[in-house]
Amino acid sequence: MTTENSSVIDAAGIDKETGSVVLSIFAHMPWDRESLLLLEEKINRYLGFIESGEIFEAYPAAKGRPCVIEIYCHFRPTDDALRFLDAAFLVAKEYGSALQYTHAGQGYIDDAG
Repeated sequence: MTTENSSVIDAAGIDKETGSVVLSIFAHMPWDRESLLLLEEKINRYLGFIESGEIFEAYPAAKGRPCVIEIYCHFRPTDDALRFLDAAFLVAKEYGSALQYTHAGQGYIDDAG
């Protein structure tokens, strides 16, 4: 799945090192206004999934564990994307969750060359 389908949780699992539940988002699009709006919608869906308790129905192992939304980015975040991610981090924190981002795989694809 990708950011284009906001109704689906891309992946969920338990981080063996921290014990946190990690909900993954795969952000494969270059950073532009449309991709940021899609990502915002997807993050809001994830936060709703956590806040509503739906996460515990779909993933019982999440009970009693901290939740982290991990965004795997194919492209290096632009300045606009970094501002958005900083704001999203604060919103996630208000919901008692963490939000972080990293590259998808072995680096950002626009760093090659």
